[in-house]
Amino acid sequence: MPPSKGQKPNRPDKIKRQGPRKGSLGRVGGGRALTADPDEVMQAKPARCHYCQHAFTDADQTLDARYDKIDLPRVRPMVTRVERYAAQCHCCGATTLAAVPEGLEPGTPFSLNIVALAMYLRFVHAVSYRRLARLLRELFGLAISEGALDAAFRRGKPRFDADVAAILARLRRARVVYSDETGVRIDGSGHWNWVFQNAEVVIHVVRRSRGADVVAEVLAGHRPALWVSDLYGAQQGHAELWQVCLAHQLRDCQYAIDAGDAVFAPRMKALLLRAVVLARRHRGLADSTRREYRRRLEHSLDAVMALAPVNRDGQRLRKRYARVRDHLFTFLDHPEIAADNNSSERELRPTATYRKVTGGFRSDWGADLFAAVRSVIGTAARRGIDAYQAIRNTLCGQAVLAPG
Repeated sequence: MPPSKGQKPNRPDKIKRQGPRKGSLGRVGGGRALTADPDEVMQAKPARCHYCQHAFTDADQTLDARYDKIDLPRVRPMVTRVERYAAQCHCCGATTLAAVPEGLEPGTPFSLNIVALAMYLRFVHAVSYRRLARLLRELFGLAISEGALDAAFRRGKPRFDADVAAILARLRRARVVYSDETGVRIDGSGHWNWVFQNAEVVIHVVRRSRGADVVAEVLAGHRPALWVSDLYGAQQGHAELWQVCLAHQLRDCQYAIDAGDAVFAPRMKALLLRAVVLARRHRGLADSTRREYRRRLEHSLDAVMALAPVNRDGQRLRKRYARVRDHLFTFLDHPEIAADNNSSERELRPTATYRKVTGGFRSDWGADLFAAVRSVIGTAARRGIDAYQAIRNTLCGQAVLAPG
């Protein structure tokens, strides 16, 4: 008697495993293929009919579904023991020590791959030394003390310093610079993480000062054509032309509106929003069109500046824009720059996360290494290189910037 519908067959279906297959898997029978090159292909074919037990041949089979199952192998340390021999010459009496392959030199037992992973977790994901040591032990069975991690980072620091020097040299020839800063703590003392960046490079520096002397130190006499920043005084006067970050101004206008200004701030905010909308497409506009848009914005700005707010916050904003109005719409004359400094804020966001998670840095060299690693990561990202690969390349001596 044939089994009822849905009953399992008396003998198991045929399960066949094959090696890797090339080519796109696409969609079959509602299953979704996640990888074009699976490491293994498993074929499950029914051997007999579930109802009458009739045996099937390959000609009877049709593909009903294809899908991927992804797993991670358990990662364990791979230890290579090096037995290095020396031989004494019977002719001259000199002793020759055998050469060893690159990466197997005497010294630290931990490879560059391990150091790169530890740096990636530390400086990209803000994992503390204690949690990092525990993670490596429990996830990979790799026992590394906090002191050993610290020593490994110290050994890798000169590689990052060399890359930062090349990035800094490129910044000192840049036409456009975006800049911002945020607070950090070193051994409980307040410092500042400055960022200087553009479409090609990123430089982070950590200094005790928040003054313009930091900008002078970083630029070393270079004067860019265009500067984008907020209204902080130390960020002003370093380039021929300046674009005020409109994103900051929108927030300040909203603050004044919430504080009760119903005269100046609402009109100013509406004008700035018009400028922000233009900034989303200004690079594709003709020069004459951009000039016309700027003329209209300036005309509207004249009308807004003619208002007489009575609220203290509105009066403060009116006084501000009377001083910086020439720098609000620079982006319309120079389409290579943005109307905001959001790119700098994105570069500083990992610093804020690191500060919240770890509480800050224990030493000056640790802060300098963090800044160097973030500089390399940011510059590499502009070339389509992910953070882990950028760290590993630098530790291997591969510069993130091509010479020139």
